[in-house]
Amino acid sequence: MAKVEHGGRTGSVLAAGATGTATSRLAAVRLGMWLLAALLAARQVAAVLRTPRGDRLTDPETWVGAGGVLHLNGSLYDSTRFTGTPFGGLVLTPLVRSAEQALGWAWTFGTLLLVVALGLVAARALPQPVSRRTSLLAAPVAISLLMLSLPVRDTIHLGQTSIIPVLLVLLGCLVARGERRSGVLIGVGAALQPTLLLFAPLPWFTGRRRAAASTAVTFALCTALAWAAMPHDSYTYWAHHPVGVGLGGKADDHANQSLHGALLRLGLTGPLEIGLFLVLGAAVAAVGLRRAVRYARDGQPLLAVAVTGCVAVAVSPTTWQHQLLWVLPAVVGRVGGRTSDRYVWPLAVVLVMTLPAKTLIPNTAALHPLRDNVILLAALAAACAVPFLERASPAYRSPRPAVYAPPVPARPSRVPSARLWRRVLSRPNLLFELLLIRLCYAAYSWVRLTATGSRATAEAHGHEIHAIEKALSIDVEHWANRTVVTVPRLEHFLGFYYESFHFVVPLAVLGVLYARRPADYRWARTSLGFATLLGLLGFWLYPLAPPRLMPGFGFIDTVHGVQDFARPDYGVMTAVTNQYAAMPSLHFGWSLWCGVVIAALAPRRRVKALGLLHPLCTVSAIVATANHWVLDAAGGAAVVGAGFALTRLLSGPRAVLAPCRESEHGPVAGRPRGDGCARAPGLPGQWHRPDTSRPTGGLSAQPGPTCARGTTSASREDIIGPNGST
Repeated sequence: MAKVEHGGRTGSVLAAGATGTATSRLAAVRLGMWLLAALLAARQVAAVLRTPRGDRLTDPETWVGAGGVLHLNGSLYDSTRFTGTPFGGLVLTPLVRSAEQALGWAWTFGTLLLVVALGLVAARALPQPVSRRTSLLAAPVAISLLMLSLPVRDTIHLGQTSIIPVLLVLLGCLVARGERRSGVLIGVGAALQPTLLLFAPLPWFTGRRRAAASTAVTFALCTALAWAAMPHDSYTYWAHHPVGVGLGGKADDHANQSLHGALLRLGLTGPLEIGLFLVLGAAVAAVGLRRAVRYARDGQPLLAVAVTGCVAVAVSPTTWQHQLLWVLPAVVGRVGGRTSDRYVWPLAVVLVMTLPAKTLIPNTAALHPLRDNVILLAALAAACAVPFLERASPAYRSPRPAVYAPPVPARPSRVPSARLWRRVLSRPNLLFELLLIRLCYAAYSWVRLTATGSRATAEAHGHEIHAIEKALSIDVEHWANRTVVTVPRLEHFLGFYYESFHFVVPLAVLGVLYARRPADYRWARTSLGFATLLGLLGFWLYPLAPPRLMPGFGFIDTVHGVQDFARPDYGVMTAVTNQYAAMPSLHFGWSLWCGVVIAALAPRRRVKALGLLHPLCTVSAIVATANHWVLDAAGGAAVVGAGFALTRLLSGPRAVLAPCRESEHGPVAGRPRGDGCARAPGLPGQWHRPDTSRPTGGLSAQPGPTCARGTTSASREDIIGPNGST
């Protein structure tokens, strides 16, 4: 009995210790997030204060500076520089008496305080239930995302007032006690931005009709007050510039992310454009407000407010960049039935709201309509299309978990076993993967472009590489280059191969793996990511001039022609490529990665041989065209080997896959498609141990189901997953 009591006390002590450790870790993470939010705020202030006086806080200068619109005796709208309502001008007029320098400081720090308040309100309104970790980290995360968002950065830089209406509406919808107070706050916000009157139906259809009536009355009183104080300005605004039409920049400018601006950018004008805008706006308002009411009744008020705000963004004739903040709160909506699906919508919203459109969308003419309207499309998706889960849905609280491979004994025990590195067998979300690939490529391009060394340094490193190759008797670049020039067909083939296959083959390999071998796809994608990251580090630390940019060596650039070494040419990629990023050669590295993956997974020898032929052709092309040294290829091979090694170290060896044979084992009842079996559409799958007498599947796998299953033994939970889900 004593032993039992002693064991119980020991277990209690261990549990208390574990709880204390978890609490301390959470506190450290929370402190780190608050520090990050503070650093982002300080960065925004520094960016504003470092900007020359004439280029920062341009809107307050327009209002209160010498000759500002609030100084003039005429109408506020004699110039189109003031885009606010007459009530907004009435509120801003007292600021004329403030000193301009003091106004700049007060405006900047006041805007930051508004952003902090906005983040706190949004964090408080998260739909219940939320975990303790989420509730503690929500505020600093929300403030950090707001600081990074394009609308807030634009607002702080220009000195705009667009955060005030957003905060007033959030306070009215989520914080204010009493329907009248709620309506007053929303009404004042609508008096500053008239499209916010769309928030009046939200309380009306959710049973808070006093709040809706109070909103309308407050808006009318504020507008009447401005009309009494400034009748000429009010008539000019409401008769000639309703909802800001004709104020600010041109309506077809890319900054106007509204349906009206999008239609104008598509070339529609006149009555046709106006009629189409009214029809589309009415449809968006009807669908979006209906969805917002449903989410409000479901106990998701923040999501309801975000959906309504996205409707306002779309239907307003002019929605400038600093007014697009309504899209960001839509990040709280939950989408998808699998755990891996949950990250897609938040990632998409954060990327759209924090990165320029030219970073997200390739600069291709066919994609310009998408690039020019990317924030509007996100707002339309949130308002009308994205199937946000309701709280009553089983997947809202308990999405299907990912299927993990059993732990591999070969993995070093000293390497931390983080959940992030566990071998996942289920197929990842396609949209998430596409966003991740695009984001990684944008980061790759940015680092490659910014990691520039001086021309003298790059050429000095080129001399070093050439000397090392001469000492090793592998300096074959000049011979290969001159030989290829004498054979026009070979020169044309290698130039075409160099320019065409660098991206096509890796993307094709990833696409086939995603469709046929999801577990191997994750292994291959992770190793490629590590290799590319190490390659970027090489570009940063060792800028190197390729042979074609080495003066006095006599190399002929067979792809881009004769070079001006002071202004080298790289074709259409000249403006976005660092031409001194030669070591290591990711041209060869990525091709070697393709060859290794194909050789490891393809079931037929001829396919393996074809895969290994790709890096051989690539190394011939990069050397013969004078775009890389031989040692650059060696560097590319080194980073690829390191990428595979890091993947194995963190996740263990690649799982061996085997085809499923339903005839022997029978189908698995209720198993969701794509969660662990990469099988042909319409065919059932079955887990079983691999059959070593048959070749494993691969890039050219035979038709039929394929299971992503490790060779090691696994418990029922390893196969079926926690909570009994497969």
